[in-house]
Amino acid sequence: MVKIIFVPGNGGCTTQDNWFPSVQRDLESRGLEVIAATFPDPELARESFWVPFLIDELKADEQTILVGHSSGAIAALRLAEQHTIFGSVLVGAYYTDLGMESEQQSGYFSRPWDWKRIRENQQWIALFASEDDPWIPIEEPRAMHAQLNCEYHEFKNQGHFGGDYVKLDFPELTLAILNNIQVHTGAQKSALSL
Repeated sequence: MVKIIFVPGNGGCTTQDNWFPSVQRDLESRGLEVIAATFPDPELARESFWVPFLIDELKADEQTILVGHSSGAIAALRLAEQHTIFGSVLVGAYYTDLGMESEQQSGYFSRPWDWKRIRENQQWIALFASEDDPWIPIEEPRAMHAQLNCEYHEFKNQGHFGGDYVKLDFPELTLAILNNIQVHTGAQKSALSL
């Protein structure tokens, strides 16, 4: 049985912010298990805390879909370098520290990315980006898309998918999850459709 783990961004964000609650309701209404936990070290979201928490406490495994927003997406990528998961949804993702001290302190950018292993350790990846993201230059997710050869959704006006651009509903994300579960498990379409 597939389970979905939400991974929020840094700066004190939680899985009760932005679009997480509406996506959780949508997925749970289709009988899917969704874990929306409170993460340790919420300000910096350091890799040394978050990846072990995902593995040891939340039991991320080969049946897990990680839904990461911002630095939560980066945690999902680093986890997938070392562990097999079912798939991931990356929202407002980036691959450099963007010249920000808090990102440098997170530990995620201390070494090169192993894009091949990230791809091979999961069955699918969906990436959501927006041209008007005030934090992430659009070149970052476009370059990630090229490296990951993944499903890619680019918007013009969704900002960072949270914060100043509060997005309370995210049906495109829900649909990406449901479609990929169906494709990769053979689940019946009627049970998962929107």
